[in-house]
Amino acid sequence: MMGAMPDGMGVGLFLAAALVIALTPGPGIFYVAARSMAGGRREGLASSLGTALGGLFHVLAGACGVAVLLMASAEAFALFKFLGALYLVYLGIKTWREAGAAPLAFALSATGFTRAFKEGIVVEALNPKTAAFFLAFIPQFVGLGDDGVALRFVLYGLTSVVLNTGVDVVVVLAAASFRDRLACRPGLVRRLRRGAAAILCGLGLSLAFARRPG
Repeated sequence: MMGAMPDGMGVGLFLAAALVIALTPGPGIFYVAARSMAGGRREGLASSLGTALGGLFHVLAGACGVAVLLMASAEAFALFKFLGALYLVYLGIKTWREAGAAPLAFALSATGFTRAFKEGIVVEALNPKTAAFFLAFIPQFVGLGDDGVALRFVLYGLTSVVLNTGVDVVVVLAAASFRDRLACRPGLVRRLRRGAAAILCGLGLSLAFARRPG
């Protein structure tokens, strides 16, 4: 790891890199988009708030050194990986079944705000890729070897979470707006909800085959 950069240059470079990463499509963006297509704007926003809180779990864990232990242990990484993968597949199957059972209920939230919020927390908290990202990215900017590392890690981590959540909210609004325009076509909405279910299952499968960074 390189040492801490000068404050101005380091913060500017971090913000630029973090914004590019936040704008790059990944599991978080696809997850909230799928939730928005399945349950509308309210559910999408709830899931994005949940993933934000799940991201804070990794920020605090990394600052305390827990994430280091997770990435150092192949067994711990595998456990988190498969728990997260199974949960995403479960959500995908659940969304698919609900789309087929109630295709005309597209005007209502598929799961409800509270459940979508809780599911978002679990999905992100069980994602070892997030832990890997924070450990590989943030330490490059906080420096090592002094008492302020944990605090700077948290501040940079919070900034990353805020940027990611902001992008997720934009994605939610766009996906939900597209879905709302199709309210008069319940058959297409049903297919979109099933497409969202397939995305969730696909995210779960991709996570199941993820490798621990070496």
